Amino acid sequence: MRPTHALGSPAPRREGREKVTGAARYAAEHTPPRCAYAWPVPATIVRGRVTAVDDKVAMSLPGVIGVLSPYNAPRLGPSDDPTLQLLQDVRVPHRGWYVAVAVAETPEGARAAASALRITYESDPYDVTLTADHPDAYTPEEANGGHPAHREQGDPDAALSAAPVQVDCAYAVAPLHNHPMEPHAATADWDAGRGHLTVHDSCQGGGAVRTALAGLFALPEEDVTVVSEHVGGGFGSKGTPRPHVVLAAMAARHCDRPVKLSLPRGHLPATVGHRAPTLHRIRLGARADGTLTALSHEVTTHTSRVREFVEQAAVPARVMYAVPDVRTTHRAVALDVPTPSWMRAPGEAPGMYALESAMDELAEALGIDPVELRLRNEPPTEPDSGRPFSSRHLVECLREGAERFGWTGRRDSYRDGPFLVGTGMAAATYPVLIAPSTARAHARPDGGYLVEINATDIGTGARTVLAQVAADALRVPLGSVSIAIGHTGLPAASLAGGSSGTASWGWAVHDACAALTARLERHRGPLQDEGLSASADTTQSAKQKSPYARHAFGAHFAEVRVDTVTGEVRVSRLLGVFAAGHILNPRTARSQFKGGMVMGIGMALTEHSTMDPAFGDFTENDLAGYHVPAHADVPVLEAHWIDEHDKHLNPMGSKGIGEIGIVGTAAAIGNAVSHATGRRLRELPLTPDRVLSVLDRRD
Repeated sequence: MRPTHALGSPAPRREGREKVTGAARYAAEHTPPRCAYAWPVPATIVRGRVTAVDDKVAMSLPGVIGVLSPYNAPRLGPSDDPTLQLLQDVRVPHRGWYVAVAVAETPEGARAAASALRITYESDPYDVTLTADHPDAYTPEEANGGHPAHREQGDPDAALSAAPVQVDCAYAVAPLHNHPMEPHAATADWDAGRGHLTVHDSCQGGGAVRTALAGLFALPEEDVTVVSEHVGGGFGSKGTPRPHVVLAAMAARHCDRPVKLSLPRGHLPATVGHRAPTLHRIRLGARADGTLTALSHEVTTHTSRVREFVEQAAVPARVMYAVPDVRTTHRAVALDVPTPSWMRAPGEAPGMYALESAMDELAEALGIDPVELRLRNEPPTEPDSGRPFSSRHLVECLREGAERFGWTGRRDSYRDGPFLVGTGMAAATYPVLIAPSTARAHARPDGGYLVEINATDIGTGARTVLAQVAADALRVPLGSVSIAIGHTGLPAASLAGGSSGTASWGWAVHDACAALTARLERHRGPLQDEGLSASADTTQSAKQKSPYARHAFGAHFAEVRVDTVTGEVRVSRLLGVFAAGHILNPRTARSQFKGGMVMGIGMALTEHSTMDPAFGDFTENDLAGYHVPAHADVPVLEAHWIDEHDKHLNPMGSKGIGEIGIVGTAAAIGNAVSHATGRRLRELPLTPDRVLSVLDRRD
C-alpha cells in the first residue's frame, strides 16, 4: 500500500533535537589540533591609505603567532568580488575595511595583539551622505538581480498631469543590518602535504565559497572542501563569501596552522553587507473611481566605491497593479561606505513599503477602502512584461485576510485611554526564483534511502522538507529517508537565497529519487551491498525561460496602539495571508512566514542604522543600539495561506516562502499608525520621537 503523502504534512524539524541540546556544531565549534585564533583589525579612517604597521608590541605579547598586513600578507589571485581582495594594498575605501589580522594561541591573545598594533594612516576627503539630489547620482545599467535600472511605458508625466486625483510622496528607509544570531565565522585548515584546504564556514552556500577560495588561493576546486552543516541564520549576509573566510584561510596558510576566526558583532555592519538606505519618490494618478492611470517610482540609493550594488526597490511596482503609463527607475550614488548587499527581500521590502504606503494615501484621497482600491487595479497579466501569471491569487489573499482580520466595515480610529488605535493593510509580492542543482539518491540493502545534495540549511528546515520531497518521489515512508547536506563533497547545489532553496534543491531531489524509483522497479532480486543509486541535474530545466510570470503574493493586516504620552507604537494584531504555491510543510512554512513578519515589525518600528557624516561609520553597530524585535515587541501573529495548484513551477508546485513575510509588513504597520494618528509619517522606523513630532501637531 502506498504510504501517506509526506509533502503537505507538518513534519517536525529533523535537526531540532541537536539544536536545542547543543549537539549541532557550527563553524566556530570545529577545533582541529593545534588550532590558532585570528582577530581582524578594521581601519579607523574613512578614506585614505595605511602608511605603516608597527607590530613590535603585538608580537612581544605571550602566545602571539603572527600579524598579517598589506606589507606581508600572501598575494591573492583574481576575484570578481573586490571586497575579498583583503590586505593586498594599503588603500582604505571605508571605515571598517580590514587592514590587518593578528593570530595567537587563544582568542584573547589574538584580540590583545590586534589592539596592540600601531597603524598609521594618511586620510583623504570623504563623502558618506546620501541625498536625493546628490550631484554624483547616476543611473546604472542594472539593479540587483539583473533588472534593468530604468523602465518606462507610455507617457507617465502627461498621464500624471491629466489625472483627476494625484499623490506625490517621498519616503525614506534607513540602512538596515542582517544581524543573524550566529555571527560570521570560519575555521580553516591547510593540509600542506596534499595542498588541500578545508574550511568550516558559516555561509549560505558552500559551493560559492569553494569557488572563491580556489580562485583566490590558486587551487583546483577539488582541492578545497567547504563544510556548512549548521548555519545560524544569514538573511542574505552570508549569501556570498565574506572577508572572514578569506582571512581565516590566509592566516592558516601564513602560520602553517589551522586558524579559527569569528567576527565580533560590532564588525558586521561594515563587513558583511547591509540593506542600503533608499529614498523614494512615488507619484500616482487615478480616476475618481480609483482606477490607476499613471505611476512613477523613483529610487535613490547608495553603493560603495569598492563594488556596485543597487537595491532594486522600484522593481515591485512593475508587478503589482494595472497601470498604462509607468516609470520605474533607480539612481545610485557611490560613497565612501561599506558595500551594501542582500538583506531579506532586497528590493521588495523597501520598495513595497513605499508603494503600499502611497496606495494607502491614494485610497484616503479618493475616499475608497484600501482593500477595494487594490481590487480595482488587479492586472490580467504582468504589467511590465505582458506575460500571463502562472498563478496570482492576490485578490483571494486580500479577501480572506480582510475576513479573518475583521476588516469589513473597518471602524474609525479611536482612543483607548492614552492610546490611539488604528488599523492598516498592505499587499506583498516576491518573485519565484529557481537555480540549477544536482542531487544523488541511494537505496541501501537494509531498506533505507540516502539523499545527498550540497544544500545549506540556514534555519529554514531544509533537511526536513527535502526528506519529504524524497519520500514522496520514492513512494516510501518519511522515516526511511536520510539526508546529507552542507558539504562540497556532495552533489553541487545552489545557495540558500532568494527564497529559491526548496524549489531548486527539491527539483533535483525529486528527479534523482524518481530516477532511482525507476531503477528499483527494473531491478530483480535483493540489493547487493553497494545498493543502487541515481543522480539528477536540473541545469537544463531550471535555466529554461518560462513563458509565465511567476510570483508569490500576500496581504498583511495590522492593528496598532500609539501611546500619546511616550510616542511608542505597539503592534497589537498582525495577520498575513499568502499565496505561495503548494505548502510543503505547514509547520516550517508558518515559522518562515512569521519570522518574516517579525522582521517587518523591526523594520517598521525599531531597526535602523545611522551613517555618521563626521565619523563615517554606522552608529548602531551592536544589538544594544540596533534593536531587533524582542518578545515584548511581537504580538500573537497569524499566518495563513491559500494552497495554490500551479503546474508551471517545479515538480512540487512550490514557491519560495522565506522572504515574502517581511514584504508589506512595514507598510501595513505604517498605514495603521497613520490611521490611528491622522498624520502620515514617511520615514522608517516609526520611533517615538518621530511619532511625538506628529502628535504634537494634531488638531
